[in-house]
Amino acid sequence: MAKKQNDDGRKIVANNKKARHDYEVLDTFEAGLALMGTEVKSLRMGRASLVDGYCGFDRRGELWLENVHIPEYLQGSWTNHSAKRRRKLLLHRTELDRIEQKTREAGFTIVPLSLYFLDGKRVKCEIAVARGKREYDKRQALREAQDNREAQRAMRYRNMR
Repeated sequence: MAKKQNDDGRKIVANNKKARHDYEVLDTFEAGLALMGTEVKSLRMGRASLVDGYCGFDRRGELWLENVHIPEYLQGSWTNHSAKRRRKLLLHRTELDRIEQKTREAGFTIVPLSLYFLDGKRVKCEIAVARGKREYDKRQALREAQDNREAQRAMRYRNMR
C-alpha cells in the first residue's frame, strides 16, 4: 500500500533518498506523468523504484522519465505495461525551456526525487535540476547530519534532567 497522505495532499509512493545524497539539488519542479492504466494500479499498490531513474530530452524538446521501475500489475492481462519503459513528463513549455537551458551547462542533470499521488487522483513526479557532488562533499554532508543528530540528542538529554 502507498504511504499515508501528507498535509499537502500528497500520498508518497516512492522516494529517491540516494539522489539527495549524490546530488546537490538546485531547483525542483512538479511534473505530471503520462501513464497506462496498469501502471497507475501498480502505483496504487505502492510499488515503484526510482533508484536508477533519470530524465532526458529528446530531439523534439520533450522530457522523458527513463529507467524507473514500476512492476507489472499482477492482475493485468495482455494490456500490461513494460516495467522500465520510457514515460513522458508533462510540464509547461516555459518550464521545459528553463530546465533545458540549465542542463546545457556542464555538470547539471535532471533526477527524479519522488513519485506521489496528488489529492488521491493524479500521479506526479518531483524532479530536480541537480549538480553531482564530489566524494568529499558527501562525507561533509554526512558529518554535518551526524553532528546535528548528536547536538539534538544532547539537548534532549539535558532537558530531561
